[in-house]
Amino acid sequence: MKIYFGTYTKRSSEGVYVADFDATTGELSNLELLIKENNPTYLAFAKDGSLYTVGATEAGGGIAAYDANYQLLNHVVEEGAPLCYVSVDEDRGLVYGANYHKGQVLVYKRQADGSLVLADQVTHVGSGPHENQASAHAHYADLTPDKYLVACDLGCDKVLTYTVDAEGKLAPLASYQSTPGAGPRHLAFHPTAKIAYLMCELNSTVEVLIYDGLGQFELLQTISTLPEDHTGFNGTAAIRVSNDGKFVYTSNRGHDSIAVFKVLGDATLELVEIVSSQGKTPRDFILSPDNQFLIAAHQDSDNVTVFSRNVENGKLTEISHDFQVPEAVCVLF
Repeated sequence: MKIYFGTYTKRSSEGVYVADFDATTGELSNLELLIKENNPTYLAFAKDGSLYTVGATEAGGGIAAYDANYQLLNHVVEEGAPLCYVSVDEDRGLVYGANYHKGQVLVYKRQADGSLVLADQVTHVGSGPHENQASAHAHYADLTPDKYLVACDLGCDKVLTYTVDAEGKLAPLASYQSTPGAGPRHLAFHPTAKIAYLMCELNSTVEVLIYDGLGQFELLQTISTLPEDHTGFNGTAAIRVSNDGKFVYTSNRGHDSIAVFKVLGDATLELVEIVSSQGKTPRDFILSPDNQFLIAAHQDSDNVTVFSRNVENGKLTEISHDFQVPEAVCVLF
């Protein structure tokens, strides 16, 4: 089985890497450079094998499109920083992006060959009380279960939803205001319950949100991702829900750990354990397709940790932490 890594290319990395993952033992092997690209910090595959990555050229930052053979199709860039998040809308033939530095959500139309054309963009406005919230910072743009576009904005503490027409044009639908200074980063939906789990980076919490549809979110619970005695810096990063909807996992950068939560009957969360990620800055992690393993990539220590996962109680047991991937910030099967 192949596993893909998006990276920063500030030190030794050259782009997107691929490795072999043994789905029986959890062993990683055979790291190879797949694509040379500037700072491909987030990746998304389309069903036809096209790969969309954060990308940049001398003309600016944005997104890059590659075909199923990993040949470059095109870049769509503008002056300034590139995107930080990419997702694919198969039904509409669109790709979505979030630009942290510009506070923008962007929509690209997929062409017949898989290349991209900019279809629409919106720029968020607002700020928050935290020092990292001087302006809007879009960090996530993906689909709700009922196919609206939802964006998390870390800078103005909002989750914004949009309608999307067939050509990719956006129209505002609804807005959820998170706790001031929380810094909404990523969103993960429960597979069956009408619930979404909002990863808040700046105050290290998960906000459990009721999602009744039509872009409307309502706060149900707020729970910390940290032990009570932690006083140092922390910024949360990734959030994943197990396929059976029974457990939620989050990563802590600073505390450098994975928090494990049990999903209770009302879909609220109960902390099970917080385990060391065995590296520095676990920017992203993923559950293997069968959910038997959790694979965490570290931005600052260049190593990948593999945990086996107990499907009954959600707990993690480290298998290895010595597989090297430079500057990894995104993991994808």
